[in-house]
Amino acid sequence: MARRRTLILNDRQRDELLDHRDHDPRPAARERCAALLKVADGQAPYAVARHGLLQPRDPDTVYQWLDYYQAEGIAGLLGHRHGGPRRGCL
Repeated sequence: MARRRTLILNDRQRDELLDHRDHDPRPAARERCAALLKVADGQAPYAVARHGLLQPRDPDTVYQWLDYYQAEGIAGLLGHRHGGPRRGCL
């Protein structure tokens, strides 16, 4: 059985995610931070993806956000391109 992914934050990390969730001008950034805060508060990433955000997301999306954050911090979470390859096509 697979182990449930968790996220443990220190006070500085939590404050940083809260600040971006509440004040970042980019809706996608606010959504990502909100999702990670919910995971850090004990919710399963799958449940956050399916029922914890304004729009349901593919659970792999939330797992990818966790990977970005754990590897690169807030810069990794907010810095990666959004939307995949279709964004470059006009």
